[in-house]
Amino acid sequence: MLTTLRNFLIQAIIVVVVFQSVSYLRETTMLSSDTKITPTSALSFTQVPTLLGDTVSLNSQGKKTIIYFFAPWCKVCDISISNLQTLYEKNSNIDVVAVALDYRKLSEISDFSQDKKLTFPIALGNEEIKNAFLITAYPSYYVINEENTVIGKSLGYSSELGLYLRSL
Repeated sequence: MLTTLRNFLIQAIIVVVVFQSVSYLRETTMLSSDTKITPTSALSFTQVPTLLGDTVSLNSQGKKTIIYFFAPWCKVCDISISNLQTLYEKNSNIDVVAVALDYRKLSEISDFSQDKKLTFPIALGNEEIKNAFLITAYPSYYVINEENTVIGKSLGYSSELGLYLRSL
């Protein structure tokens, strides 16, 4: 029994180390954690149309902001976006903007949003935004601080706690 438990723990540690290593390597293709988003930079998108017909900025509006890039067909996005919604509801000091990419029809995004009961802005992204933020997989997250500097990033599933810790 003790040997079985020890073997299980060793295997679990190996899986965690491998997962963390792969995640780290995948994140190296993203913007660096000290990237500054200035009004004159290629990353400054201030009038992005939203699902509701408004516009939203992908810059910080005076508080930490999580920019969440997703595709409505992405199964990991489908699972993880609820964590983002819960974080948004619980933390008034954090803004959230979701950016939909790689969709064919607005109804895909609308159905996704309604199904998940999303209340944060959903921007309608395009190839220019996708390329500027170096998005290669979904979901991808960037956390920017009040000065519009990237302070955190993640690629793939993130728990509510993981998202919160990246935004500290």
